[in-house]
Amino acid sequence: MNIEIRDRALEARIQKQIQATGAGSVEEVLLRLLETQEEQDRWLLENRDANNAKIQRGIEQLDRGEGIPEDRLDAYLTELKSKPE
Repeated sequence: MNIEIRDRALEARIQKQIQATGAGSVEEVLLRLLETQEEQDRWLLENRDANNAKIQRGIEQLDRGEGIPEDRLDAYLTELKSKPE
């Protein structure tokens, strides 16, 4: 199979991945990207019910007025980021 990349920006991104990962070829980069995507898809599928439950819980909290007002959101996120893990 031969793949022709006509988009120069895409080609530059692939070259950047080759340099960043030390891959020996475009084929290696594509293989790694596919493996990563497949792993992500698998995780999403395996955790679909749990993720949907968390989303539903968040919607219910918002419906009860337990959300963070938009004008305080940036400060709240900054505070969260500054806390040690």
